[in-house]
Amino acid sequence: MPVTEQALTDALKQVVDPNTGKDFVSTKVLRNLSVQGGEVAFDVELGYPAKSQIAALRSALVAAARSVPGVDNVSVNISSKITAHAVQRGVQLLPGVKNIVAVASGKGGVGKSTTSANLALALAAEGASVGLLDADIYGPSQAMMMGVNGRPESSDGKTMEPLLGHGVQVMSIGLLVDQDQAMIWRGPMATQALEQMLRQTNWQELDYLIVDLPPGTGDIQLTLSQRVPMTGAVIVTTPQDIALIDAKKAIKMFEKVGVPILGLVENMAVHVCSNCGHQEHIFGAHGGQKMAAEYKLDYLGALPLAMAIREQADSGTPTVVAEPDGELAGIYKSVARQVAVAIAQKNKDFSSKFPTIKVSKDT
Repeated sequence: MPVTEQALTDALKQVVDPNTGKDFVSTKVLRNLSVQGGEVAFDVELGYPAKSQIAALRSALVAAARSVPGVDNVSVNISSKITAHAVQRGVQLLPGVKNIVAVASGKGGVGKSTTSANLALALAAEGASVGLLDADIYGPSQAMMMGVNGRPESSDGKTMEPLLGHGVQVMSIGLLVDQDQAMIWRGPMATQALEQMLRQTNWQELDYLIVDLPPGTGDIQLTLSQRVPMTGAVIVTTPQDIALIDAKKAIKMFEKVGVPILGLVENMAVHVCSNCGHQEHIFGAHGGQKMAAEYKLDYLGALPLAMAIREQADSGTPTVVAEPDGELAGIYKSVARQVAVAIAQKNKDFSSKFPTIKVSKDT
């Protein structure tokens, strides 16, 4: 019997995307299906980066197609196309940046900056073009974490070139001032400096710009939420009740300004003794997981209180690049994929495609 498209699509529907829980056919991700005798070819275009999963996805799709009688050879092209998605109403997209993701905690000391750096690196490892903006004007740390130093170059005296750290474009106030210089600025000056770094940096065609927010819900957070096109936010907390109190404030702030929350990361969830392997919940157990359920947020994952994470960040080689195949890097990559998938499932931004309307006396 000749191979039919219907038989093929029925077989391919049995392959489920592990990141979305849906098949590739009904979601119209599978395209350009071609059947020529026993030769079958098709494309799969993902809306998120998934470099580490492409080989397994291809194998599953090829096996499904070959289960149809008469199929001899299968050619599958899997690619990722990341587009700009909807932001707050009335806020224009930033040139050269498709999606901006804020990483917030509401409280300092919960590992937000470390999570931001590893999230950016994990997205880059999965094949995306990524930038990292250090929005903590008073306590910048991303330059050190990402292993970058020196002053950003400017060819026109008006804009700056981001520095490159492990394949990620980086900008931080820490690159513009001496390391021991304190930024003794009032709120308006700090927010103006942040906006300049954001808008006067020559970001090079970013799929994602990760913004490491300072603690709290003050001027900088409000400025970003109200005047910067935010695709979504990621909340970082420890299980400790004190941290959860401030994390809830960050959640409420984003809700009020119309920025969707992409999920919650529970940091320092458990300490595992490096000598004996004993596990101890130093900051309490499952507090972040319970809060995610309470606020109906996606629980993106839990990271342990591990010395390796701290040592690697301090050395300028965060976990995802220090041990790319390790267990901890795997958790960060899982978090990154979930964030990217959540963004891909949002409405796309069509503001740039809207036609220009001209009104004259002759119309």
